[in-house]
Amino acid sequence: MSTFALVPGADGHAWFWHRLVPELRARGHDAITMDLPGEDSAGLEECAQAVVSAVEQHGGLTGPLVVVAQSLAGFSAPLVCGRLPVPVAQLVLLNAMVPVPGETAGQWWENTGQAAARSAHAAATGRGADPEFDMQADFFHDVPAEVTAEALSLGGSAPPAALFAQPWPLTHWPQVPTRFLQGRDDRFFPLEFQRRTVRERLGLEVEEVPGGHLAALSRPRELADALLRARPA
Repeated sequence: MSTFALVPGADGHAWFWHRLVPELRARGHDAITMDLPGEDSAGLEECAQAVVSAVEQHGGLTGPLVVVAQSLAGFSAPLVCGRLPVPVAQLVLLNAMVPVPGETAGQWWENTGQAAARSAHAAATGRGADPEFDMQADFFHDVPAEVTAEALSLGGSAPPAALFAQPWPLTHWPQVPTRFLQGRDDRFFPLEFQRRTVRERLGLEVEEVPGGHLAALSRPRELADALLRARPA
């Protein structure tokens, strides 16, 4: 039995995980979710502290603690390791951005070549080269219609500007067992782009999971199964 601390991406809302949590609990595990601060001045430190506070307030943990970071949370979740009341047994990156020391999330896009990768993937899959970003086409293309409608009805705002302006403060990746789960149908961060980026930056191979960028909304059952699989040797 493990406890999963689920850190949302740019949306910053705990709601993002609402379909995954019951799948984990049905399998005998626990889950902690949190909203991240939305003030424009809230940066990496504030987001990391929100995760720490949520874990501390949760009380007694059932089993090892696993931190799961969606997308933009790849910048903030590593800061949590070493700050929690218990050791982090595993850090799982999900369709995530992987920073290097001193890099900002704003620089990441050009440094990794994300735009070219997204354009090439769109052209190869019949959407045309360099299509204009469309939230439903890029993010919600495989999410059930009723879940998409609920997500859009909640509204939302852009993530805090500080998250994109602050250099990643760590000098190296935390000494925590790390896995990288990547949706094979992610149109925003295509699979082959992530294979290259993760191999270059972490020396890891990605583990494919069904679904697109929002796999926690589109394929929660399969994602729960992937999270509970043994970490590859």
